[in-house]
Amino acid sequence: MLKFTPILLAIVYALVMYRFSVWRTKHELDSKSTELADPLLKVLTDRMAAALDLERIRVNIYEIEPVNGLAAPDGRIFITRGFYKKYRAGEVSADEMASVIAHELGHVALGHSRRRMIDFSGQNALRTALMMLLSRLLPGIGILIANALTSLLAARLSRSDEYEADAYASALLVKAGIGTEPQKSLFRKLEKLTGARGGTPVWLMSHPKVEDRIAAIEKLEQRWTVAGQS
Repeated sequence: MLKFTPILLAIVYALVMYRFSVWRTKHELDSKSTELADPLLKVLTDRMAAALDLERIRVNIYEIEPVNGLAAPDGRIFITRGFYKKYRAGEVSADEMASVIAHELGHVALGHSRRRMIDFSGQNALRTALMMLLSRLLPGIGILIANALTSLLAARLSRSDEYEADAYASALLVKAGIGTEPQKSLFRKLEKLTGARGGTPVWLMSHPKVEDRIAAIEKLEQRWTVAGQS
């Protein structure tokens, strides 16, 4: 039993830290956000709400400059002020912004925030177990290897969530009559909009590469086309 005590403590620690992170995120969002009031975007979110049999979809503006969308653990959807400025400047279309909202709705609908708690706890336990094992086999560098391996696992799980949210968004956008082209066109702009640089190995990235995300959407479109013809 004593052998497993560090792993059990790691799981408990991960759960506590996750709960604290949720509380801190909620406090931050509550203090730095307001509901988005944009007539054109409301038309599009109302179309998506109708496709989902919802009364409405509330979107909030998070008052920070980085370009991003966010699905909070409590299910709220946020667009950053920096992203909204890009939209107001004409660098992002209303349909493209709707695709971001659809993507974040996917994270909520698919329970990714809840799954993150399980993943984080499991990764923390795995890291502890690997550190215990590798530190004996490779003194001095065992801890570094354990951290690297769990980071790779976390990145892979994150990429999987992104693909799932993309697929959800594609289906919703098609059902709402918006289509997937705005989703793909936004992906092509992402590096310029966010200031991110390419060249990072895919296994280290928390999000899939743009071309891979577009290819996945186009595979879905082909599947839907074949299903529609049968």
